Amino acid sequence: MAPRYDTLFYDSHCPLCAREIRTLRKLQNGNLIFADIHEQHGNNSQVPGHEELLRRLHLLAWSGEWVTGLEATARAWSHTALGFLFKPLLWPMVFPIASRIYENWADRRYERKYTCALGANDHRHQP
Repeated sequence: MAPRYDTLFYDSHCPLCAREIRTLRKLQNGNLIFADIHEQHGNNSQVPGHEELLRRLHLLAWSGEWVTGLEATARAWSHTALGFLFKPLLWPMVFPIASRIYENWADRRYERKYTCALGANDHRHQP
């Protein structure tokens, strides 16, 4: 059976993200490919847009399925011996809460880091 590789798209400009990727690189079993969002060029219709990639963690599964957010995190860590620690995040009673926490964190991270840089208006400070 041929190896099945997943590709994790990550934000190398985010210190927390970069730290997690360094850890994943060390611990992974060799079937996880890392793609820096900031090195993605061209108009590949298969890959989500730059802003979408920055807003949520994205993983392209070996099957061609896109997995995002908390599910992408759990799937990426499943390529390590520590993957079992992330599986409970996907349990039906845990996932809605854990996913909401992840999404709130991801939204705040994006707003703080990229809203001004991408030229979007931040309406929180307007009357």
